[in-house]
Parts: sequence; structure tokens; C-alpha cells
Amino acid sequence: QVQFVESGGDLVQPGGSLRLSCAASKNIFSKYVLGWYHQAPGKQRELVASVTSGGSTNYADSVKGRFTISRDNAKNTVYLRMDSLKPEDSAVYYCSVVPHHPWDSWGQGTQVTVSS
Repeated sequence: QVQFVESGGDLVQPGGSLRLSCAASKNIFSKYVLGWYHQAPGKQRELVASVTSGGSTNYADSVKGRFTISRDNAKNTVYLRMDSLKPEDSAVYYCSVVPHHPWDSWGQGTQVTVSS
């Protein structure tokens, strides 16, 4: 089973930027659509951005124009560049395959907190 390791979360002020990284345990990048999900306290986990093996991207309306997802197939890594951050972006961010099935794994996540 593929394992994901997320990193890059931090405390940042509103309007700031972060770049999240996600490394996969084995070379799956040529096969799967990958995505970043987030989960705020008391809310369901939801997909915020996805990228195909060919580099086509899709974004949730709430992050469109502010977040950029990318992937490096040679490094088995997917990134999420987050600009113009808002307090409502605060959540734990996870990466995984898209769509996510019950048998697909999650990483430990990385905490993003946007606060002044």
C-alpha cells in the first residue's frame, strides 16, 4: 500500500504563503490522479486541489486563484503552493489519490494555521 508523508505546514499570518510537500512511498505518480485534501475541526475532509499524471489541475472554488498544485514524477512528490492565505484555510492538510476510497491510505497530515 502506498504511504504518503506530508510536510510544510506552519503558523502564518493572513495574506501569507506556504508550500506543502507530499512524498509517496513508491512510484505511483504515473498511474494516479493525486490531490490535497483538508480537514478543519468539526468538519469533513474535503478535496481542495488535484493534478493528473499529465499535469492537468482542478481546484475547489474556495481556493481557486490562490492555491497551485504541482507534481514531480521523478521525485514522487506533489506540492501545494498556498498564497493569500485566509483564516478559513486553517486545517490539517493531507495528500492522497483521487478519488479516495476507504482502502486508500492517508498520511499523518500537516497543520496549517492562519492567524494574526
